[in-house]
Amino acid sequence: MKKINTLLLTLLLSVTTTSIFAHALWIETASSGKVGQKQTIKVFYGEYVANERDSVAKWYSDVKDFTLWLIGPDQKKTQLALTPGVNQFESSFTPESNGAYTVMVSHEAKELGGTTKYHFLSSASISVGKIAAVSAQNANVLKLHIEDVLSAKVNKPLQLKAFLKDAAAKGKTVSVFSPNGWAKELTTDVNGVAEFTPLWAGRYVVEVTDLDKTAGQHNGKDYKATWKGATYSFELK
Repeated sequence: MKKINTLLLTLLLSVTTTSIFAHALWIETASSGKVGQKQTIKVFYGEYVANERDSVAKWYSDVKDFTLWLIGPDQKKTQLALTPGVNQFESSFTPESNGAYTVMVSHEAKELGGTTKYHFLSSASISVGKIAAVSAQNANVLKLHIEDVLSAKVNKPLQLKAFLKDAAAKGKTVSVFSPNGWAKELTTDVNGVAEFTPLWAGRYVVEVTDLDKTAGQHNGKDYKATWKGATYSFELK
């Protein structure tokens, strides 16, 4: 009986951990902006495909203590101030010149999930003056990118490119979450590219994941692997 109870507890913990880390952190902002006009940015944590945005008070571990960075056309990195809401953090900046801008987050959760360290990453591109986004602006260790999101259209094949440590992330799983609850899993090719055809207008959130089985220590605790999940969001009109 003791062995059965132990097995049931193990299975329960496994299901709970899987449920927690199906969650993602993502950024929502308009894909285009104008010089001198305020650009609003919102950061959420939850299940986008299920339209679930968790209350900030319930975000996992210390994820709510993330830092939001802005990289502008001059490659200058600026930390943006954050205002907490009920289920989001909000920020903004005002572009001073035309060019490509990137906002990004990279946060390792303080607590381990069992023996796994969890690293949440996110980015979004903003084109001011119809200039295509620049992937090199994003310094995150794992990232996903669309070369020219402004040219993306419904019913037109769209290429996503993933990078791990600035090299093409080949053989990685990419999840696509649509605005109407549809989801699909893709695998990147040798060039880190995954392709899908968006069928609806609205905001899409895409995520690439990586599991590194290198052991180490994090905040004084041993871990056996590091899970990384990097999201990228954009809108189709």
